[in-house]
Amino acid sequence: MIQADDLVEYGFRRVIITITAVLCALLEIVDTTIVNVALTDMRGSLGATLNDVAWVITAYAIANVIVIPMTSWLSQQFGRRNYFAVSIVIFTVSSFLCGNANNIWELVFFRFIQGLGGGALLVTAQTIITESYPAAKRGMAQAIYGMGVIVGPTLGPPLGGYLVDNFSWPYIFYINIPLGIIATFLTLTFVRSPKYGEKLKANQVDWWGIVFLAAFIGSLQFVLEHGQQDDWFNDTTIVTLSIVSVLGLLAFIWRELTYQHPIVNLKVLADGNLRVGTLMCFILGFGLYGSTLVIPIYTQQILGWTATDAGLLLIPGSITTAFMMPIIGNMIQKGVPQPYLVALGFFIFFFFTLWMHNNMTPDTGSEHLFWALILRGIGLGLLFVPITTMALSTLKGKSIGEGAAFTGMMRQLGGSFGIAIITTYITRFSQEHRVNLVAKLDVTKFEVQQRVTQLQQSFMAKGFSANEALNKAYQVLDYSVMKQSTVQSYMDVFIYLGILFLCCIPVILFIKKGKKVDMSEAMH
Repeated sequence: MIQADDLVEYGFRRVIITITAVLCALLEIVDTTIVNVALTDMRGSLGATLNDVAWVITAYAIANVIVIPMTSWLSQQFGRRNYFAVSIVIFTVSSFLCGNANNIWELVFFRFIQGLGGGALLVTAQTIITESYPAAKRGMAQAIYGMGVIVGPTLGPPLGGYLVDNFSWPYIFYINIPLGIIATFLTLTFVRSPKYGEKLKANQVDWWGIVFLAAFIGSLQFVLEHGQQDDWFNDTTIVTLSIVSVLGLLAFIWRELTYQHPIVNLKVLADGNLRVGTLMCFILGFGLYGSTLVIPIYTQQILGWTATDAGLLLIPGSITTAFMMPIIGNMIQKGVPQPYLVALGFFIFFFFTLWMHNNMTPDTGSEHLFWALILRGIGLGLLFVPITTMALSTLKGKSIGEGAAFTGMMRQLGGSFGIAIITTYITRFSQEHRVNLVAKLDVTKFEVQQRVTQLQQSFMAKGFSANEALNKAYQVLDYSVMKQSTVQSYMDVFIYLGILFLCCIPVILFIKKGKKVDMSEAMH
């Protein structure tokens, strides 16, 4: 049996393994967001509706969250190196097939397969990278892995925007192929696998656990992704799948607590630090993916930026996070208590949301957003590594790998909840603000009449008749009301997001002081 210390690597080998693991985590996470900017082009070339093309994102997300909790078990069944290499191959081949899809449902199917390969890369990469470092440098290992996880969602939109603007949408998938081939070769050459105990026979495998997990997570993910556009519980499909999700969850919990060889070991959640840590990971995912969604939409729809420019705005903040990670890893190594770092991270993220709330207007410039996004980068840097190491700090042995799978799944689910809730609130708040603004637009007021007359005259100067010019003047007024109400809804979202992060600070008091986490024991 390979012991924990036998898996520690030094020098060139460790550098190569680190690059391979970060590359794979980055590939997986970039692919979660890279598609967002290409949806319009996909609709055009594949002749799909907006609802159909939304499935390109949904299918990937569903596959991701189904496979993440199973990674610890699958690694033990097939050997971690083999499982990791096969996952990269599945991800790479399905990327090629996505680029060659002839219709929207082919693309959706291949995206689902890509998600099954990709979900495995996240948690397995985390375990491989951590066990390659000696115990004293585990915080640093988490920091290096964290760079990929935090920077990935932000890299997707600008990279996708560039490829779509300069080439065509299949290239957002083709870019994975050379990187996947290199990663597979490096994994098979350098990564080593710990020895495991006896493998389960086919009749011992928790097939029902897999079915219940897929029903619960798959249905929940669909409800979150499609709830807003299908008018939530007024839609029969959403109601049906919500019931399936709840029943799936109950059946899954019962099965995992009573079956001898569970696919996901729920008993590991008896650990208090892991419970608090998974909640924190959920909130982190909520804030990370939620703010990554709102900022590009705001800059493109309201400020009229291109997809590439909107994506590039997020890069300095991501570089800040990447720069922060090793510093935070080093501070943890030197014994700075993680709860203090997490509390500071939540506090800084609150100030970021407050800054965004105060700076958003229909004509805000990039200079007004730059420092706010740098602050967001600092906040995320302070949150990711401490939350992950804190969540796993009181676990031992195999439980650490199982705990890592929970934190990974909750971060992804937090992102899904964040996106679903934020898009719903933007729609509802926009309508509310619009009603309030229209109520204040009294056409008998002198200022309103003056504005309408100015607009009418400018349209008449362009050759329109008096009636046509008046109609166009009212349209312009209506558009500016709509724009203002949308901006106000984004401001509301940021302030609520900030309050949510502020409320998390007292929860950190429930964290017990744990040992320095040794994730290399994770899969033994």
